[in-house]
Amino acid sequence: MHTTYYENHKIQQPQFTAEVCFDYYSERLRIDDYRGNAEVLEKWMKDVISKNTFHKVIIKSRQEDYLYWLQKGFHYEGEFTGYFNGASAVAMCKYYSNERRNSNYWIEEDKILNDVTNLSKPTLYQPLPNGYSMRLADEQDAKGLADLYGHVFEVYPTPMDDPQYVLKMIRTGTLYCLITHENKIVSAASADVNETYHNAELTDCATLIEHRKYGLMKHLIDQLEKELFNRGIYCSYSIARALSFGMNAVFYQKEYQYKGRLTNNCKIFNKYEDMNIWVKDLSRTM
Repeated sequence: MHTTYYENHKIQQPQFTAEVCFDYYSERLRIDDYRGNAEVLEKWMKDVISKNTFHKVIIKSRQEDYLYWLQKGFHYEGEFTGYFNGASAVAMCKYYSNERRNSNYWIEEDKILNDVTNLSKPTLYQPLPNGYSMRLADEQDAKGLADLYGHVFEVYPTPMDDPQYVLKMIRTGTLYCLITHENKIVSAASADVNETYHNAELTDCATLIEHRKYGLMKHLIDQLEKELFNRGIYCSYSIARALSFGMNAVFYQKEYQYKGRLTNNCKIFNKYEDMNIWVKDLSRTM
């Protein structure tokens, strides 16, 4: 196992520029943005794959390049509607092992999705239960947040149980919203803001087991959405574990649209997991 979880790099070559995540932990290469010559970029990616233990490439492609990547053996796995300042990003993926390509849980996940989308959507706003309070996190919360993530996730795609990592994320602009009970952080979620393209990923959703019956996550998402809307960020999206009824239900009931499923996308708990894409246009719903 590579000692670094992941590295983000801006790759600048004469014929293309790309924002790339070398995700060693989940053994994949992720191209979050690119411009220039896609053929030269594809050759560069093949070279990177041959030198690393990556089994998957995921490209956030603009829609006009969709057919190009299809011709190069990539598969469409979903869409991040409105990702590029209102234009959609298409998730195009390619695999380098059969094991990574094939999901063992797809039919079960289809059933979970079907059950989720048959839920009624709540109409009345429920206040936070007595004894709970909610606020945006600051630097002093780094250790409390790391403790929460360490309790909830044995294995996670980023080192969220490390206070220094959480502190770095807060300092670089990630918004964390948290709920406390008896002065202890019991639930939290974050919005990873992309200032260039005005989108945000809602992620790092975690609640201690004994506090899960109160619907705390919906309150956190509400608050994060208000913060994003006030900053002029209208594309809010999340990728939720396809096997998690609870998290998919939260996004469905918060008016997010299901936009596809990423196969064996990242390592959570003890295995690679399929992730559902959920997207919301805050300009239409706030």
